[in-house]
Amino acid sequence: MVEVIGVVHLPRLPSMYTKSEKSIDEIVSIAVSESKILEEQGYDGVIIENYGDYPYKKRVEDPLTIAVMTRITRAVVEKTRFKVGVNILRNSGREAYAVATATGARFIRVNSLVQTIVSDSGLIEPEAPLMRELIHNYPGVEIYADFMVKHAGDLYLLATYWKNVVKPLDIETVIKDVLYDLAWRGKADKIVLTGLRTGEPPDVPYVKIVKKHSPIPVVIGSGISVENADLYLDLADGFIVGSFIKKNGIAGNPLDPERSATLIGKFKKK
Repeated sequence: MVEVIGVVHLPRLPSMYTKSEKSIDEIVSIAVSESKILEEQGYDGVIIENYGDYPYKKRVEDPLTIAVMTRITRAVVEKTRFKVGVNILRNSGREAYAVATATGARFIRVNSLVQTIVSDSGLIEPEAPLMRELIHNYPGVEIYADFMVKHAGDLYLLATYWKNVVKPLDIETVIKDVLYDLAWRGKADKIVLTGLRTGEPPDVPYVKIVKKHSPIPVVIGSGISVENADLYLDLADGFIVGSFIKKNGIAGNPLDPERSATLIGKFKKK
């Protein structure tokens, strides 16, 4: 049976320079409450994500924000029994790994592990070099690594594709090479595929190519809904669902238990 992970979209978190509209206790309560609902409904895990902190910085280094993220994650770990993960946007992989290590969370999501991407947050460099020693000293946290992440363009892919001007490489070969780097050089445990934007699914032919060449499990990370779930059930090893399970299907809204129950029902029937 495929792994299905829900997402808790946190409201804006406190920082040294901004004040959240909600208290820390309120944010913790929201995260725990939504996570417990997802666990009861049969989801295999949850990602705690600082979705409300847009516009996103390349990396989050604010000590108060990281401290609050740690408190929230630990509360969810203590109050649930399923798999808890951490994603600190835009690309704070080592901070997320540190939070997971300190709280007992079991995985993190990293938008740019080995690729260099251009995004609305600027030029974002790979996290793998920064995380190498942390992973070595504190192993055991799974890494879900995005490949060609949404809301970004990939300089690594473009440079690799065009570097051989005499005999251009076909795109499938380049995809295979990048997947190899994610798995073996970046030490990713799972590949995450998304559409171009939040709430959009990846194209089916693209998923098939990645699944064909990926040496590690492939997870669909955006755009899955009740309407299109059947298209992807046999193509991926897991799913991360966020937008659809929120009120009115809008990312950042509170969890809609009816929508989340309907969606997990599609997967558990398989």
